[in-house]
Amino acid sequence: MAHAVSNPAGAHGGHGNGHHEEHHDQESMKMFGFWLFLITDVILFGTLFATFVVLRLNTDGGPTGAELLEMNGIIISTFILLTSSFTSGIAVLEMNKGNKRGLILWLAITALLGASFIFLEVNEFIHLVHEGANIGTSAYWSAFFVLVGTHGLHVSVGLVWMIALMLQLSRRGITPVTKRKVGIISLYWHFLDVVWIFVFTIVYLMGVM
Repeated sequence: MAHAVSNPAGAHGGHGNGHHEEHHDQESMKMFGFWLFLITDVILFGTLFATFVVLRLNTDGGPTGAELLEMNGIIISTFILLTSSFTSGIAVLEMNKGNKRGLILWLAITALLGASFIFLEVNEFIHLVHEGANIGTSAYWSAFFVLVGTHGLHVSVGLVWMIALMLQLSRRGITPVTKRKVGIISLYWHFLDVVWIFVFTIVYLMGVM
């Protein structure tokens, strides 16, 4: 009889361990999927950078970057985005402390900085179009708008993602699932900052020289 009673308990424990391992495997697969996504993004931006470098002198007699790009605004945008990378790092530190309120606060600050960056970028595009440079003006401006616009689109997606995550954190708190999601959005945000450093250097600094 004692042997018969012990078997269900063992089976239950085995089922619990199996469920935990299955959940861990799912989380690992999701993280692996994110890294694959990041690799494809590296290839995408690498292609766009290469295209821009090849076409950067092909202005077809139209306006050049040196004539229209305003570096003061770009420097401010760069400072804002790099600061948002710092605040997203603080958010991760607050998460590791188990401070849900601090985590949401710093994610909100990061999102606000990201929104400010997008606002300035949209204003820049409006200014360029007003000055006679749009995506169809020349090969140079086509490459410019596609590259810078693709980065801006990624930042916008990150903002929507971050806001959705803050809502989830407010409802569910810090769990293994939300911790993974915060880690992923933080890595994604740092990646966009690194890409922007290349945009700033290759597109803007080289563009005004």
